[in-house]
Amino acid sequence: MDTFGLKIIASDKVFYEGRCRKLTIPAPDGEMGILPNHENMVIAIAVGIAYMEAEEGKRQDIALGQGFAEIVNNRVTLIVDTAENPEDIDVRHAEEQRERAQEQMRQKQSIQEYYHTQASLARAMNRLKLAQDKKWNL
Repeated sequence: MDTFGLKIIASDKVFYEGRCRKLTIPAPDGEMGILPNHENMVIAIAVGIAYMEAEEGKRQDIALGQGFAEIVNNRVTLIVDTAENPEDIDVRHAEEQRERAQEQMRQKQSIQEYYHTQASLARAMNRLKLAQDKKWNL
């Protein structure tokens, strides 16, 4: 099967750079699948879980923050706030972040603070979902 070049850039590091056979990313209107020789486009990425297959039958799940994906000439570049492997997620810390964000959501905030808190809550919930899914699938 053909492959395409994939580079995932988080705000603090290059998370992955190499070849990929199949990629599914979370978009605002649902999941978006990318295969080799996909048409050129730019896609918004929502907070969620991406699924990457670099080798036949080996799927890697990745917790992604918001960002965008650019597909050009059989190369895909993801630029996101955060990118984490399930084994790198500190569940206790993610639960603390969720609780803190939920408490802030209950308080009166400006619109900007509200959206910031909403994004923090979405990231914490996404991290917990991926970490718990992996725990049950072991």
